[in-house]
Amino acid sequence: MRLLSHLRSRLLPRLLIILPVLLLTACWPESESGSESGSEVLRLSGHTMGTSYNVTAIGSDLDSAMIADSIKNTLDRVNGSMSNWDPQSEVSTFSASGDLNPVSISDDFLTVMATADEVHSKSGGVFDVTLGPLIELWGFGPRKPGDPVPSDKAIDEALEAVGQARLLSLDETRKTLAKAQPGTGINLGAIAKGYGVDAIARALESHGVTRYMVEIGGDLVTKGANPRGEGWRIGIEKPETGSQSIQMIVPVSNRGMATSGDYRNFFEHEGKRYSHILDPLTGRPVTHRTTSVTVIAENAMLADAWATAMLVLGRERGLAVAKTHQLAVFFIERDSQTGSESYITTESPAFRAMPGDQ
Repeated sequence: MRLLSHLRSRLLPRLLIILPVLLLTACWPESESGSESGSEVLRLSGHTMGTSYNVTAIGSDLDSAMIADSIKNTLDRVNGSMSNWDPQSEVSTFSASGDLNPVSISDDFLTVMATADEVHSKSGGVFDVTLGPLIELWGFGPRKPGDPVPSDKAIDEALEAVGQARLLSLDETRKTLAKAQPGTGINLGAIAKGYGVDAIARALESHGVTRYMVEIGGDLVTKGANPRGEGWRIGIEKPETGSQSIQMIVPVSNRGMATSGDYRNFFEHEGKRYSHILDPLTGRPVTHRTTSVTVIAENAMLADAWATAMLVLGRERGLAVAKTHQLAVFFIERDSQTGSESYITTESPAFRAMPGDQ
């Protein structure tokens, strides 16, 4: 269950190129023979949002056709609201409009924007859905060796068009969203996948499924016991290019999880390494040594958004925010003393205090 950078670049567009490579491996055999006696295991997979999805549902008398249709309809609805690739989607229509008056938005869009505003505020503004102008400026997409690094003036100009709290106004009571500048656009690439995972989970529960794992491109949520009747356990991959080894296995029963990393997405210019992770406050790539962040939260949407925010913050600032808001976060940092292929790990207090299998 790996989301590679070229797949991410096709999802809700180029903002995703700087966003986390999500690296999670489900730790149970693919064979159905080890399943808990008397339980039916339904496995469904496909493609959505420029990547793959995988659903494992456990129960009795599962209607596979009905569940598959429900998953498809759910993903169609979420993409129809949040896909920047679709010019007719809700987010694309809003971004393209020059109207500054509040516009009515769907419940899906409202939920995602409310969570985006929450994480934006609690993270000190480093999670920002209006980051698009900086992404375009830095050219995080097809990039040729020797392409210039943006000037300070160009960065300052782009920053004038970035700022979620300043440029967007959400009214949850009236279910409306307004922009302060005609050119303000929204990209939900750092949160939409997680929301899609949660939406599928709700669809499964509407069919009476109470044991499942849902994963889209590495973002996931679980509930109940796995096919063996045990708690779900997920492996966090080591942040090494070309490696698929596991850094740590964690219990993720009845929770959402997402991992963000920068070690497959960067460029070098005149001997200097530039991370694809941009800080919306400075307009520049981050310079800290944190290379991977895993967040476990009550749902996949929160885990997705916070994993992005924590990678922008880095271990030092991120740990302080995690303590303030009691977030379960696992940081992997390059060891400055022993070289780029050695790592130091840090767990937030909430991560260390997580209960085991549930």
